[in-house]
Amino acid sequence: MRAIVYPGILKGEQIAPASKSSMQRACAAALLHKGDTLILNPGHSNDDLAAIDVIQKLGAHVEQTATQIKVSSKGVQPVGPEMNCGESGLGIRMFTPIAALSSNEITINGNGSLLKRPMHFFDEIFPALGVKINSQKGFLPIGIQGPLKPTTITVDGSLSSQFLTGLLMAYAASDAQGSVINVLDLKSKPYIDLTLAVLNSFGWKVKHNNYESFEFLAHAPLAAHIEYTVEGDWSGAAFLLVAGAIAGPIKVKGLQLDSTQADKAVMQALKNANAPIEMVEDGIIIGANDAGASLIAFEFDATDCPDLFPPLVALAAVCKGVTTIKGVSRLAHKESDRGLTLQTEFAKLGINILLEGDLMKILGGDTIQAATVFSQHDHRIAMACGVAALKSNGPVVITEAEAINKSYTDFFGHLANLGAKVEID
Repeated sequence: MRAIVYPGILKGEQIAPASKSSMQRACAAALLHKGDTLILNPGHSNDDLAAIDVIQKLGAHVEQTATQIKVSSKGVQPVGPEMNCGESGLGIRMFTPIAALSSNEITINGNGSLLKRPMHFFDEIFPALGVKINSQKGFLPIGIQGPLKPTTITVDGSLSSQFLTGLLMAYAASDAQGSVINVLDLKSKPYIDLTLAVLNSFGWKVKHNNYESFEFLAHAPLAAHIEYTVEGDWSGAAFLLVAGAIAGPIKVKGLQLDSTQADKAVMQALKNANAPIEMVEDGIIIGANDAGASLIAFEFDATDCPDLFPPLVALAAVCKGVTTIKGVSRLAHKESDRGLTLQTEFAKLGINILLEGDLMKILGGDTIQAATVFSQHDHRIAMACGVAALKSNGPVVITEAEAINKSYTDFFGHLANLGAKVEID
């Protein structure tokens, strides 16, 4: 699929998409909850659909409508020998420890870029938890056989918090009182806050001690029926907010200002860039009629929210001067090596990006050039180029634009709803 986005001004309002981070965690908790769970405002991205498929493979019964999903579960009881997490990094890292609660032999697989993402963590940790594992030197497919037996362990949190999320889920469902997970050098702490918020909302009691250790406390029996509402997605909304800042004003609705999502930090980055922001009762008004004239180069640390790099590069491209974003080391094992991918694709748009160790420097303020860019099969690269196109001197053609389906299926449609000229072919 090709998406062609033309320069233009945006106006109107848009509801943020459902958070796939919240949605996937809700699916996992619903599987682990022995009873019925009603998930409201469910997402429908490819990663969300993969999570729904996985919990069914692991024994849950699912009934879906457009506005809710009912999950009935008796716990982890696999119905077959294999589960496939699609291209979801969170899915593979979260559901693998959960699947290991079963004594069944299970093969865990994925598609696309997930086949190249390292999973050595499980080779190192599972033997200590009584889980047999057979991986391809740390890559998919992975064969496992539990049951996982919680015990006090120490894990490395520097590569990704997603591995820890899976362990926290599995330990909580195992009533692992007395066991402690010690963590060294944890990155992306806000994502762990989200995991803990989901677990605690279902009734499990897990607390952390300065994110260095996690304890599992006694809790009352979980309710037979639980309702969980998936919140709006700050990761997807970050692209809308940046679009509004450079080409608005627009109103973005459906976001929780008290959210634990890491990418809520986009608000601070926008403030650093001097973007006009007004908080109103039913949303966030972003941008002004000068269409980005007030924006300035900014500094921002994205170490704990690396998914913000793509939208912030689109923002920085419009800001005159040199913007510096810290956290490049977190980008290597995404759907693409995002540091290099952003550098390559934005160069086609006339924007120079320097990579200096853990720093990315974007030389912004020059004219964004009309060009044909390649998504590199990375949803966030496709969206970042689509946003930057709003301030270009001509149409920007994005090839392999269907990559957006991984997280934000309606992205180009939402841009069009706000007044952008978008052609899909």
